[in-house]
This record gives sequence, C-alpha cells and structure tokens, in this order.
Amino acid sequence: MALAGLAALGMVLTPTWVVPAVMVFVLLLGVFTLRPVGMAVLGVVVLGLVVGLHVTRERTSDPGVFVALALGAVSAFAFVRNRSRLGIQGAMSDIMLVDLRDRLVAHGRIPELPAGWRVDSVVRSANAEAFSGDFVVAARGRNGSLLEIVLVDVSGKGQEAGVRSLLLSGAFGGLLGAMPTEAFLPAANKYLLEQAWPEGFATAVHLAVRLDTGTFRVSTAGHPPAVHVHRGSGLIETLDTSGGPALGVVVAPVFAVHEGVLEHGDTVMLYTDGLVEVPGADVELGIDRLMGAAERFISTRSGGADAVLAGVRAGEDDDRGLVLVHRD
Repeated sequence: MALAGLAALGMVLTPTWVVPAVMVFVLLLGVFTLRPVGMAVLGVVVLGLVVGLHVTRERTSDPGVFVALALGAVSAFAFVRNRSRLGIQGAMSDIMLVDLRDRLVAHGRIPELPAGWRVDSVVRSANAEAFSGDFVVAARGRNGSLLEIVLVDVSGKGQEAGVRSLLLSGAFGGLLGAMPTEAFLPAANKYLLEQAWPEGFATAVHLAVRLDTGTFRVSTAGHPPAVHVHRGSGLIETLDTSGGPALGVVVAPVFAVHEGVLEHGDTVMLYTDGLVEVPGADVELGIDRLMGAAERFISTRSGGADAVLAGVRAGEDDDRGLVLVHRD
C-alpha cells in the first residue's frame, strides 16, 4: 500500500516517468506476497488512488486504464484466493511445488545395481509441464538379488495428474519390495480403490528381475505390453500379459503373468501409452513403430531411452514414460 502511494505521488510529480501502468507492477508484487484479504485491500487502494487522481485532475487517465487495472486487480485476487484454498501462501508456494516435483523424481531413482546390469529411464510430461501423470518406482529386495520396477500411468495429465502421481508413487514405493511380487498389483489396486477419487484409475506394468539368474516376471494392469529385445537372435517380441484391468476399477482383479529369462545382451522395455497411441490410429501400429525404434537403437546399441523416445516421434500432448532394463 505504501508503494502504491509512492507510485501515485510519482504520477503527480513526474508524470513523464511514472505512468498509471506502474500500478500493475504493484498488483503483481501483491500476488507474490499477500493473502486474499490483503490482495483485496491492495486492489481497492490501487483503484482508489488512480480514480482519486483522475477526479481531482492531478493526473487524468483514459477509461481503458481503469478497465485494465480493474481486470488486473480482480484476476490477481482470484489467483491468490485459489492458491490459498490449496493451503500455500506467497512466494513459498513455488518452492513447495518444486519440492513436490523433486520428490516425485526421487521416488523413481533406480537403486544401485551389480555389474552387468543397467537401467535407462526417461519420463516426459505433456507439453513440457512441471508435473507428469507417468512415474517410475523401483526397489531391490531379497538381499539385493531381486530388482522390481513399476511404470505407472495415472489418468489425466498435467498438475492434476501430477498430484495423484506424487501420492501413488509414495504408496507404491512402500508396497514394492515389502511383499511377494505376485501380491503387488492386487495391493496397489486395493489402495487405489480406497482413495475413491472421481477419476482415480491408473495403468501399470510391474517387472521383477532376478539379478543373479536373469529370470523375470512381468504383469500389466490395463497397460501396453512389455517388449523383450533378444540380443542373440535379434528377435523383438511383445510379452502377452493382456486381460488385467486398470488399477482402481475392479474389486478382485486377476493379472496375467509372463515369465522369461534375460540372457546376456537382452533388454526388457516398459513404456506408457503416450509413446504408442495416436488419435485415430490403431495402437498396434504405434507398438510396431516403437519396436522399430528399439531395433534401430537397442539392438545395435547405438542409443538408449532418449534415442528410442526421439525415434518414436510421439506427440507432445500426452505424458510419456520409457524404461529399459539391460543385461550386459
């Protein structure tokens, strides 16, 4: 309010340098620092000062100036009020959002692996937003001999899906490695049902690999099938785990399991539907395109997850997640 008063004084004393538009800057500072009540008072003060100067003819303004300031004050108040409903205030709200995003990324860190094993993963949000509805959770269990990775695609996208991703990543991270592998997806489904979200379903692919033998099992819940790239024969096959419903839809679902062995040089590829779904096109064509990218980059060892993602040329309007588990 003091700054608004100084701006009004400057408009009178130095009209060439201080114009009515400077009040927009004052409103912007209020957005960064004030609560709703303070923002409302500041908006009234700013408009009152400009109107007062006009009425007293100390500094006249065009009608458009009043309209622009009024719209700016109303928009600033609406933004601050919505932010307040989330329980965050002022400039610290941005720090909180950054912290939440970093926590989501931290949940997807791959644990240290023994020699001969590598995991390459990438998650890209729709339209380069800060939050993604796709996330990865990983853990090592059974005295370090078992690696479990879950790639999840939460319904929706952007910040709304990102909030659910943060909650689910923490919950799934607690479940992963704390129970038998076959019990993970049913437990995750039960947790999601208990949340009773209006749009609360999610798809997931769960991979468990024995790091001593290379044997693995993979299950999906409404998710695109995993892909096994065989180094020796050059075969690239989709692993049939169809039939399992998305998480949060059915009370007692049954999830199919595919078991196999990762030989030296092999790769298992997990991905979300953002890489293979194109509006108006068959998803099978998208999977074929992904397998072609895998043949170009993974089979020839000329690139990793970033190269495959770029080779697929998926659109930017959906979240995309890709995980490659290599055995050297």
